[in-house]
Order: sequence, then structure tokens, then C-alpha cells
Amino acid sequence: MVFIGVMGVWEAMKNFFKVVDIDTVLAHRRVFPVVDVERLPLASAVGRLLAENITAGLDIPGFARSTMDGYAVPAAATFGATESNPGYLNVVGSVAMGAQPGSRIGAGEAVRIATGGMLPPGADAVMMIEHTEAIDDHTIEVYKSVAPGQHVVAQGEDIARGATLLFRGQPIRPPEAGLLAALGCEMVPVFRKPRIGILSTGDEVVPIEAIPGPGQIRDVNSTTLAAMTTAAGGASKTYGIVKDNADVLKETCAQALAENDMVLVSGGSSVGMRDFTIEAFEAQPDAELMVHGVSISPGKPTILARSGSKPLWGIPGHVTSAMVVFKILVQPFIAYLGGLDDRFRRGFTVPCRLARNLPSAQGRVDFVRVRLVNRDGDITAEPLLGKSGLIHTMVKADGLVRIEAPVEGLDKGDLVAVEII
Repeated sequence: MVFIGVMGVWEAMKNFFKVVDIDTVLAHRRVFPVVDVERLPLASAVGRLLAENITAGLDIPGFARSTMDGYAVPAAATFGATESNPGYLNVVGSVAMGAQPGSRIGAGEAVRIATGGMLPPGADAVMMIEHTEAIDDHTIEVYKSVAPGQHVVAQGEDIARGATLLFRGQPIRPPEAGLLAALGCEMVPVFRKPRIGILSTGDEVVPIEAIPGPGQIRDVNSTTLAAMTTAAGGASKTYGIVKDNADVLKETCAQALAENDMVLVSGGSSVGMRDFTIEAFEAQPDAELMVHGVSISPGKPTILARSGSKPLWGIPGHVTSAMVVFKILVQPFIAYLGGLDDRFRRGFTVPCRLARNLPSAQGRVDFVRVRLVNRDGDITAEPLLGKSGLIHTMVKADGLVRIEAPVEGLDKGDLVAVEII
């Protein structure tokens, strides 16, 4: 009996160590559909992802307009004007803001105009008021020539009618919101935020309001993963702590799947007799285990499965491992489910020098927590070494240094790209 038990554990460990690389995991995104679409008022759409291309239905601006206070003029009428040899123009009226000019101006004529005013027919430039002097109510001297189009925004110069300006899967930032306002888009088609169900597992885990007893820890992961989900553009729902009970975990996973687009289970992804994550995943309808083990550190014991069209993740229980796995693997899945187009993916890195030597094991990608230190104007990456259960290292970290699988390590002074977290 002892021999059979040992062989059973050995078989589990063999299966566990059939790890895959990061790219293989991320390629599984294409198996899953993006979320559906909703229409929101423009003010509520900032921070969301567009669900349709946006094409301009009009020119912006819809008329040639002045960018300066001064006089709308035919540019040719000012050619050759200097301070020593000024030109003279007849002022034949003014353009009221928000009004259409009354008549065409001819050669040698000018019209008073304010910034933003509509150029009258016959004018193709604006003479700044600083370069003129009024002789009387109807005549001005001009001391400088202007070129056609100077101090003018042409009709359609900002946006041309018929141009596709924004694209499906593009984030709506304040500039995009302003553009949508200029186009008169009161309601905006956006992708719904992906709903992410979050479970923590383990007999040793207690709620944050509880005082941990001997051998117990507070449930840090539910809060951390929910916060990271929000930052990634998702909407989280937590399902509390599931003790090491296979039936309860199966039921809670089923409930979370029914109510969400993705499910994250933290803890229960290591090899052990009391870890039931895989069993719970495989018990779901139309289930498939896609990944069990990824060649990264921290976070090697990561599980990815699917139930129908929804992904399920088994994330390591150690908080640092959970956060690294989320950033490197889960966050791209949330972005994809949420409709983000790859051309709008933004990764922020800071190039800097490494403050000390960093060893690494070949065959896996290591993610090392670092903080950025300004030393006499030079930014250096200072590693924050520590076990994967130490959350203070993530609190102090500004980013991660990635050491690729074939590399044995990095040397002090090496140039590295820090992925900001």
C-alpha cells in the first residue's frame, strides 16, 4: 500500500512538471470569445474599450477659422509690407463670434476677427493685431506680410469627413472622449467589462476581519486579485474562502462560472493530497485542462482550464506568486476578453542599470521584483529578494526584471528593461 501511494504521488508530480512557456499559455486566449457590447453615455465611457470603428460624419472644423485676434485678409494684399514700408487696408466690418460673415471681402480689404471666428469669403489669412495700427475707424497700417493659410485652421484640417478616426478595441481616454464629443456621439458602443469571479482556498486561510490563530493567515489574495482585476479593466466578484473540500469547491466554481466570464482560484495549485483545484475544474461542464505548470518563477504551479467558453485559473496561494502570475498571464486574458485590440496594448518599461548580480536558473523565465533608485541622475534597478509569500516586497517594488529562460543570470551594471507594475 505504501508503494502504491508513493507511485501515485510520483505520477502526479510527473504530470505537474509538464510545464509550458508563457507564449503557449497566452496563445490560448484565442480559444475564448470577447464579451458582449453595451451602449453608454459618453461621460461614462471613459476608460472603456470601443466596440465599433468611429467614422467622421462631418469636417472638423466645419469652416475656416482664425487662430488669432486680428484681421481677416487676402494674404496677397499684405505682400511686401514692412515696418518701414507699411501697407494699408480698408476695414469693412467685423465677424461676430458664432456668426457667419455677411459678405465677401475684396483685394485691399480687411475684416476684424477674434480667435475662433469664421473667415469671410475672399480672406485666406489672418493678420495679428500686434502687426497693425489703426489710422482711423476704417483704415489700418500693416507692418508684416502673411502667407495664405497663416493663423488659420482650414475646414476639415483637424478631421476630414469620412475618415475612420477611432477603432474597435481602442481605449477611450480623455482625448478620445473629446473627439467623440466633437463628433456629437452622445451614446458610445463599448465592450462590457469582463466579470471575474475570485475564490481563495485553504483550511489555513481566514477572513481579513478575523484574528489569525496558530497556523492561519488572512485572505490577502481576494483583495489583491480584485484590485488588480479593477486596474486591468475587469469587474470582480469575490466568493469568500473555500476550505479544502472537493465538493464545496466544485459547487463554488460552478456558481462563479454561472455568474462571470472568468474564474480565478488562488491556492490549491501545488502538488498535494488536499489540493482539489484540478478535480473541481474537470467536474465543470465541457471541461478541459489546458495548462498545468508554466516555466516561470515565481508562479510555476499555475493551472489554466476551460469550461465551455470560459477560462478558469488556478493561481498559486503565495501572494507574490499570485500577483506576478496575474500580471504576466491573467491580465492579458482579461484584456483580450474585454475586447482590447493588440495594436493598443501598452507595456511600460524603464531602461536602467542593474544594481547587483542576479542569478537565474535556465529553462524558465524569472521575474525579479525591483525598485527604481535615482543615484546622481542615473536610474538603477535594485532587486528586492525574498520568498514568494512576502507581500512587502511587492509593496516596495516599482516593477519586474525579466530574465529569459536561456540566460543563466544578469551582472551588475547590465542594462535591463523594468516592466512597471
